[in-house]
Amino acid sequence: MPMLRNSGALKQVLCALLCGLWTVSALAAAADSVEQKIQAALQDKLPKLSVESVRPSVLPGIYEVVFGTSVIYVDETAQYVLSGDLYDLEQRQSLTEARATDLRADLLAQLDEQDMVIFAGKDAKHTVTVFTDISCGYCRKLHNEIQDYLDAGIRIRYLAFPRAGVTSQAGETAQSVWCAADRNQAMTAAKSGEKVEPKSCDNPVAAHFALGQQLGIKGTPALMLENGRILPGYIPAARLQQMLEQNKPAG
Repeated sequence: MPMLRNSGALKQVLCALLCGLWTVSALAAAADSVEQKIQAALQDKLPKLSVESVRPSVLPGIYEVVFGTSVIYVDETAQYVLSGDLYDLEQRQSLTEARATDLRADLLAQLDEQDMVIFAGKDAKHTVTVFTDISCGYCRKLHNEIQDYLDAGIRIRYLAFPRAGVTSQAGETAQSVWCAADRNQAMTAAKSGEKVEPKSCDNPVAAHFALGQQLGIKGTPALMLENGRILPGYIPAARLQQMLEQNKPAG
């Protein structure tokens, strides 16, 4: 008889577990269904918007939508859209910018350094990726002080961002720099106002320019930190070193 009672209790336990699993699965399926409906609705209403992900936000009934490195928020019907920063007042943080920064860091991690022009010292502690325009005055100022950055332990990786476009004079010069046998020497010459020998090859200038547009780059230089944060404009080496040390991850 004890075995029969145990058997009955076991059935009850199994039933409870199975019901619980079914509930969790049903909730997950419902969530997936809502997110899929939102994505379908957005693709119908905004066909030019390439939605990469939809997930619940911290606000009940509001979903986070990611396209490129941009973030917006919608209700579950995708009829209402919130565009702007969502702040956590307790943490004193923009959740929107934090998410966008992570997305930019992911894109940064996918870049191939073989497609960059890199200036590095022996004891580099930080890496900064710079979107640069050959014709930009402050880009030239930054490069004229390149040794200061290297001495400060900052490794500079250049990406091309000719503001007037890839087919502009600055764009063509950038392509010649990237096609040169010695990119670093060609970059220094171009930033010094010297004429760079015109060259053509399979180069990443157009891809860099498109990436900058995707990241929302408007002007140059634009400095991108390893965590995905973007700092617009020229920053002296000593100040940049201080900022990098303050933003360094713990541990």
